[in-house]
Amino acid sequence: MQPFPNCESDVVDAVADALRDRAKLAIVGGASKAAIGAPVHARSLPMVGLRGVVQDLVASKGQMLAFEPFDHGPIFGQPLGQATIGGIVAAGVSGSQRISALAARDHVLGFRAVSGRGEVFCAGAKVVKNVTGYDLPKLAAGSWGRLFAMTELTLKVLPRPLETAHRILRGLDDPHAIRAMAMAMGSQADVAAAAHLPADVANGESVTILRIQGFGPSVAARSSLLEALLAEFGTVQAPSTDEAAALWDDLRTLAPLGPTKAIWRINVAPAKAADALNLLRGHDARWMFDWAGGLIWLSSDADPAIIRSAAAAAGGHVALIRSDQDCRARIPAFHPPAPGVAALEERVRRAFDPAGVFETGRF
Repeated sequence: MQPFPNCESDVVDAVADALRDRAKLAIVGGASKAAIGAPVHARSLPMVGLRGVVQDLVASKGQMLAFEPFDHGPIFGQPLGQATIGGIVAAGVSGSQRISALAARDHVLGFRAVSGRGEVFCAGAKVVKNVTGYDLPKLAAGSWGRLFAMTELTLKVLPRPLETAHRILRGLDDPHAIRAMAMAMGSQADVAAAAHLPADVANGESVTILRIQGFGPSVAARSSLLEALLAEFGTVQAPSTDEAAALWDDLRTLAPLGPTKAIWRINVAPAKAADALNLLRGHDARWMFDWAGGLIWLSSDADPAIIRSAAAAAGGHVALIRSDQDCRARIPAFHPPAPGVAALEERVRRAFDPAGVFETGRF
């Protein structure tokens, strides 16, 4: 077996060797998310040798991956760009435009993969209008390498917007910021992304930022609409290009949350976001809101049970993204599923990987 697979047949060989040796395989892309989940002791199956088309090439053709792929690298002190698109899809992670462009799973048209049996299979198609068979692409997104090793992906791309504008509100507390973002998202302004950085992570004054994009006259008209609509929350400003870029970079890198404390990802209905955080005040916690409040990035070393209880009380769920090795070994990365869901997940895993080749204990 080659130590560094460069083609699909190499991956097949790696799985066959693991089956023969009764070994476990840990699928690795750019290793930007390797520190998520419990530490594992397994053979590494690096997939970077199968890297092909990259996002820079897509951008050069005036296209984009509209779900704005999220790169975890900076959370762990790595530079942006280490993540592979296969790893991003396998983790099912989307960036700030997820609220307008849907999630990573909604942009996967098809894929090829090697199962835990060492068999190559394909699912989906290379065109958008295909409705035959099971929707395995959505199963692949968020599987975290526990079902199969993806060797090829077909993704839907969209034209890049001709123009982008931003509007910001300053000084809002969390509840008012969430109200403002909800009003903007429910309007005809067709907002592409909305986020809020509280004062303690935004140099002493909170910032709520909205992104509007499209063609020139439309962007101008919708920006004016937002200014009038949100006037009750204060003066709506147009930030400089550099300030807007810096704010979105903060949402991509999570740099304002610091390099040391545990980082949690909380998914909750935006209307319940402030309620979830009220239970965490006094626990030396800091946070940022993305997806108009539907995604909370939380930095805190509070008892994990308190954090999970706060999310559950608000009808949400939480994942442990960054922590020390001891905490990773003790605390499951994902919110514990209901018994029925856990049983279904187990059956699905055994269907693709009956011998548990990809079951490393990471999650």
